[in-house]
Amino acid sequence: MKTNQFTMMLAAFATLILLTVGCNTAPQKAEEKPAAQTDAPEYFLLRPDVEKAYGYSHAVRIGNELKISGAVSMDEKGNLTAKGDLGQQMKNCYADLDKILKHYGYTWDDVVVENILTTNMPEFVNQSAYRNTIYKKQFPTGSWFGVKELALPGQLIEIELEAYKVH
Repeated sequence: MKTNQFTMMLAAFATLILLTVGCNTAPQKAEEKPAAQTDAPEYFLLRPDVEKAYGYSHAVRIGNELKISGAVSMDEKGNLTAKGDLGQQMKNCYADLDKILKHYGYTWDDVVVENILTTNMPEFVNQSAYRNTIYKKQFPTGSWFGVKELALPGQLIEIELEAYKVH
């Protein structure tokens, strides 16, 4: 008889725990998933002919995340601009990146990652103060890489970004 009472008390206690936990746990609805899980990728070509020829998309947005391929200093036909002038090449990169951010309704404050590749790190460090005119609120995370060469002969810098926006 004692075993039967113990079993009933244990079952009642377990039921009480399950009811308490169940009452404090809000049901999840399918529509409450983060946007990144439900949104299809949206691709953007800044220079469609050039990007198709080289086989890449300049940017892709999935939900709240925006990933931007490395921007380089080039004209609409894919020719290098500002040859030998790292400072001007950097400004041209940021101008292209700004166009892409604006296309999606993002700002520089939404940038969370910035990776910079350069063939001349000492000169980039000398020119890096220009970034203070771009990032006025805070700097994103990221890395600076000194590399042997980039895609185009004479190219001195390439900048890639990732941005996140709460919609």
